Amino acid sequence: MTDSRKGRCQCGAVEYEFTGSPQTIHACHCSECQKRSGSAFGLTMVVNRKNFTIIGQVSTYVRAADSGQTNTSYFCPNCGNPIYGEVERLPDIVTIRPGTLDDTSWFKPERHQWTESAQSWFEFPEGCEVLPKSRW
Repeated sequence: MTDSRKGRCQCGAVEYEFTGSPQTIHACHCSECQKRSGSAFGLTMVVNRKNFTIIGQVSTYVRAADSGQTNTSYFCPNCGNPIYGEVERLPDIVTIRPGTLDDTSWFKPERHQWTESAQSWFEFPEGCEVLPKSRW
């Protein structure tokens, strides 16, 4: 994929665009992603920072990761919609929340991680890599 992809928050106050292919798309079942998403897991699409542009004002929430470094979440201050994140130890990437894409028909998670925290009722799809913890 070399064309651009666009996305936005629910109210449209924050928009973004990226070019190039995502490095990965995964579902994370850790307790923090469950809280952030309000669901059984969070979806993350990793893209190169230099190919990512954000338009509009965002608010942030910073938390300490298990590693002791920080994870920063960026969200719309109007509607509260999470848009993307940054991982301190991986400064060249951003982690987009793919549900905010204008067109979500093309993406599919290739991996499920932190599955040791997964909800007991969740069934992992065939063909996906399943990791008890994170690869990162």
